[in-house]
Amino acid sequence: MDNQTYSNDSCEFCLRKSGNRGNTKTGNPVSSLDAGVTVSPSRWKQLLLVVLGPNLLCSLCVLVGIGGLYFRDSNRCGLVETQLNNQLNSITQPVRRTLVFTEETDNSYVELLPQKNLSMQAFTLCMRLATELASDEREIILFAYRTVDFDELNVWREANSTYILYLQGSIDGVSFHLPELNTFQTNLCVTWESKSGLTAFHVDGKRSVRKMYKQGNIVQPGGRVILGQDPDSLLGSFDINQCFVGEIRDVNMWDYVLSDSMIGALHGGKLFPKGNIFDWDTVKLQVNGIDKEIIKTLWD
Repeated sequence: MDNQTYSNDSCEFCLRKSGNRGNTKTGNPVSSLDAGVTVSPSRWKQLLLVVLGPNLLCSLCVLVGIGGLYFRDSNRCGLVETQLNNQLNSITQPVRRTLVFTEETDNSYVELLPQKNLSMQAFTLCMRLATELASDEREIILFAYRTVDFDELNVWREANSTYILYLQGSIDGVSFHLPELNTFQTNLCVTWESKSGLTAFHVDGKRSVRKMYKQGNIVQPGGRVILGQDPDSLLGSFDINQCFVGEIRDVNMWDYVLSDSMIGALHGGKLFPKGNIFDWDTVKLQVNGIDKEIIKTLWD
């Protein structure tokens, strides 16, 4: 593949196939786009890089195999050479991890290691789930935080098709009638705030009615967070008839309540700010009882 030089008012740069510095030829740049990076799953497909900054707009669109990028004639473009090369180097790194629970078991779970302890007077918990179990009259554990003494914070889909938040070992949770989970991904969030007790679920960016629950309560630290099973002890005593089967991804948690508009934006693919309890992009996982190869990288 020949070197190609593109120019616009801000910069000039060249793309080449690795190991080949053939003759350059001049062409027009592709049109300007918003800042960001879009990369296909295969490096043989179209690669689009766009970098925006003060007095700088570089854009390129080229079919590459193992690409190499270098700049010429513009110091301003040279300033972002490292940025672009880093983006090229990162396209094979995991972007979206998905936990796939393929069958009912009493030993398959994934533990999430929080960034800070879970002493909370408020929280927002969001995750994307897909399961076909919700078509049955069956309990499904969606999220479990267990301390030595209690199921401190649990989210369930109950056998009667209601969705319930339980705090601090309470046998009476706060229940909601929501659209059922199904084989397609659902963005499910739950918010709770101690001062008012106000609690709500959000499904695909739409909020339920608010209900009052556990006003004045504080979520206690020192427990373990797992997905896939409901622990009746700190990290054990699982029931195969309560396990989760399906896919879970994008588990994020904040120790405060996100606004409705922010949760709507999150459903639309924007993540701001990052979860300060769990940030799915960086959270450490401990996988137990499932093949680690099932945790796949997906490209949106």
